[in-house]
Amino acid sequence: MEVHQVIKKMLITEKSTAAREESNKYFFEVDRRANKMEIGKAVEKLFKVKVVDVRVMQVLGKKKKMGRIIGQKRSWKKAIVTLVAGNHIEITESA
Repeated sequence: MEVHQVIKKMLITEKSTAAREESNKYFFEVDRRANKMEIGKAVEKLFKVKVVDVRVMQVLGKKKKMGRIIGQKRSWKKAIVTLVAGNHIEITESA
């Protein structure tokens, strides 16, 4: 799997911002077929940093109701990547 296919997007939330400042952890939405090794190598190659740890979790899609119709959002995979102390990823927030 190519590097750009593994990492879909970086997640920027209040929780991820706090984790980034406290313990140098970054949150990503990744391809559901990717494993920890592929995710770690993709982050190292894309952002030119050194990865210490990768944790992954499956996020199940929530059920949504619109009138009488019940649907479901898509399920996705989240990765929490811990970097070596001193390394960081530049984040540009566009409004």
